[in-house]
Amino acid sequence: MSDRDGRAFVPAPDETLDAIGTTDDENTTCRELAAFLFRTLCDAAAVDLSLEGGRVERVAEAGAVGLLRPPVPATRPAVRAVDDGHPLRSWTLRPGGSPLHGLSVALVRHGTSYGTLLVVRTGAAFTDREAAALHFAARVAAVHIRHARRLAATESVALNLQRALVADPGRPHPNLLIAGRYLPVGSSALVGGDWYETVRLHFGRTLLVVGDVMGHGLDAAVDMNAYRSTLREVASTDLAPHRVLRQLDALVAEDAGRRPATCLLVRVDPARGTAVYASAGHLPPAVFAADGTGRLLDVPVGPPLGTGLGGYESAAHPLAEEETLLLYTDGLVERRGEDIDVSLARLTALRLPPGGTIAEAADAIVTGLDALHAEDDVAVLAARIRSRSPHA
Repeated sequence: MSDRDGRAFVPAPDETLDAIGTTDDENTTCRELAAFLFRTLCDAAAVDLSLEGGRVERVAEAGAVGLLRPPVPATRPAVRAVDDGHPLRSWTLRPGGSPLHGLSVALVRHGTSYGTLLVVRTGAAFTDREAAALHFAARVAAVHIRHARRLAATESVALNLQRALVADPGRPHPNLLIAGRYLPVGSSALVGGDWYETVRLHFGRTLLVVGDVMGHGLDAAVDMNAYRSTLREVASTDLAPHRVLRQLDALVAEDAGRRPATCLLVRVDPARGTAVYASAGHLPPAVFAADGTGRLLDVPVGPPLGTGLGGYESAAHPLAEEETLLLYTDGLVERRGEDIDVSLARLTALRLPPGGTIAEAADAIVTGLDALHAEDDVAVLAARIRSRSPHA
């Protein structure tokens, strides 16, 4: 590699910083590293990443990849230079033709090696300046790989926490059938604070809850758990749904570090065939009739929890045994750039299979709205009064 004057071309540090680590994905970083070095220093470049279980996988190649095989000679490469404690090794092969010069260096950050960078070229050997540029590029890539893995670990903790919490709601009374579904958005995205809950109350009633903490990441998952725990305590006093929201809002508002959240409460009374609703900035519930047709319920909406503003009200609606009640978070219906009324109309346009179980109803809703490809996390809670018919 040379410029017009025949002198070796060495990339400037700012070029390296701009070209490597444009995303939080470690494989993308490795591909950017290999491509950048091929453009500036070598005829071929490769990156081998160290993975779990001691495995090593080649995740990126660029240039004349045939020159990379075999990547390292049988004899031990010589240490060319040592930078910040990790060596850069060099060798020259002459398999009956023009010399093949190679350099390799570990991708090391804070004492941890994430893999190995390998570059080769024919013709002139690598200069000291080029070796230094390679060392710098390896350090830049190692920083981004370490960041990507730490971020992935944080996402994993948040996702596992949320899955564990959402997968273990309280048990409703036996007179109520429920089915919950939680679908995180893509694995590369930060998990959110969506959740659902059921709380047993006196006289055979059950409180159904669905909520969405604003934001994403571990903090959102932790706040979600705090909301859920506080709500269980407040709801156990058997207050009306709007009064539960008032107390929850007041308690959360005292903690300035707590994120706001939307929440929908529904107290179902199977004996009377009624449900009482209260909303804190949440989307309206839907009810699907026995023939599978759906409609939205008119529920008074107060401000999100955590504002300290209060102003919550309750509304009662009948709920028949053959009807399916649906609570959900916005990820189920909302689509980027689309009016919310259009999104909600898509929900009510669904037709549930008549005679299906509550689990089948939840699955039909998730499938019908393509929730697996939603742009945000999705939490769904479907409920139905258990039929008192001996043949049910």
